[in-house]
Amino acid sequence: MNSLKKNFMQWRYFQQKIFFLLVRVSALIITLALGGIILFIFFNGFSVINWDFITKSPTDSMTKGGIMPAILGTIYLTLGAIAIGLPLGIASAIYLTEYAKEGRVIRFIKVGINCLAGVPSVVFGLFGLGFFVIFLKFGSSILSGSLTLGFLILPTIIGASEEALKSVPQTFREASFSLGVSKWQTIYRIVLPNALPGILTGSILGIGRAAGETAPIMFTAAAFFTAKLPSSIFDEVMALPYHIYVLATAGTNIEATRPIQYGTVLVLVAVVLGIDLIAIIIRGYMRKNKRW
Repeated sequence: MNSLKKNFMQWRYFQQKIFFLLVRVSALIITLALGGIILFIFFNGFSVINWDFITKSPTDSMTKGGIMPAILGTIYLTLGAIAIGLPLGIASAIYLTEYAKEGRVIRFIKVGINCLAGVPSVVFGLFGLGFFVIFLKFGSSILSGSLTLGFLILPTIIGASEEALKSVPQTFREASFSLGVSKWQTIYRIVLPNALPGILTGSILGIGRAAGETAPIMFTAAAFFTAKLPSSIFDEVMALPYHIYVLATAGTNIEATRPIQYGTVLVLVAVVLGIDLIAIIIRGYMRKNKRW
């Protein structure tokens, strides 16, 4: 009997080692693939990176010059999307987690949110074109693009915010209620501060998606070329993803602009990583000052 039990434990231990080995190999493959892509972009695009490339506008049918308008346009659209998507996403998550009672309607809403997370970005782009650009008459502008991207990242933020709010121990709420604190004050002063690091994790994922999308902004905000910088939220802008698409598919001399394409991709990756880094620093600071 002891021998049989020992053999069974050895077999389980062997299975565990195989499983962990597969997980490590999978993680290594993903890391190597990501590293390979970044190195490929770096070696092909680094040659064009200089001060003029970062600070000047495109010239000679976008075969020379820089990408400053596209950089600023991407930052405007990304920050606008976060400014729209984050408050709506957190408010929705608070309602679904703290106020809504489980039932058919709430289950239907949650299914809808999950479905929206899988909708192709081009569908959001067509929605933004029909609703914000044409129906509300915002035109092709930063406002239309930010609203479209904000709705695009909304399911991601709602999902992450829900999980973050659920991770706050129920005893925190009960202790607050026992002191006579109202439900909203409990959420605002106890639950939300402790859930913010997790909420920011969802925001980071949303930032990456918003900054790298081409289809939504192609219909709602991005210009093929504009020499002037935007002066209001109703101006259209150049954007790095769309600029890359134009250079790679519709440029006057695609092969001649190949280094510029890779350089623009490298700058886009740097912009996304920079915005993500700021969010990660804020999240880390909040985690250090977490109350539990």
